[in-house]
Amino acid sequence: MTLTQYYVAASMDGHIADADGSLDWLLQFNDAEGVGEHIEAFMADVGALAMGASTYEFLLGEPEWPYPGLPAIVFTHRDLPRFPDADITLTSDDVADVHARLVEAAAGRNVWLVGGGGLVAQFAERGLLDEIWLGIAPVVLGGGAPLLPARLPGVWDLQDVERLGRSFVELRYRRQGAGQE
Repeated sequence: MTLTQYYVAASMDGHIADADGSLDWLLQFNDAEGVGEHIEAFMADVGALAMGASTYEFLLGEPEWPYPGLPAIVFTHRDLPRFPDADITLTSDDVADVHARLVEAAAGRNVWLVGGGGLVAQFAERGLLDEIWLGIAPVVLGGGAPLLPARLPGVWDLQDVERLGRSFVELRYRRQGAGQE
């Protein structure tokens, strides 16, 4: 069964990017004990991904598309540059319509909502978000982009808590009723 997952890391004070939109505070943990392997294990179950325009624009600063072989849908109202040889679709369609296409493209694997929080909230409002995998990094940013800028409906059950390295922790939540539809 395909799950739609928000896999994200935040600072201890609940921000996913600093006040300048940077992730440098987070990238320092990529080499921490177990973090890289954990990310690889998560990605092995991902068949398609979706993201908002701001997240995609951040990735445009990378030398190459970081998710080769995965179809991606970017929610935007603008035409944005594309990575060569990447399966990227730009859309302004409603998330409910796009979700069906994401599930089909995932071909039995999971859909990863890369970000941002406003887009994730739209999926959740329509009952299309099944899980939140929330990494907590041992830093306090004091401001920046919030983890989730809107209230999510429903109740979320804690499924697992995992410690990665000396000070990074991940909480996994599942929406009550998810996976039973």
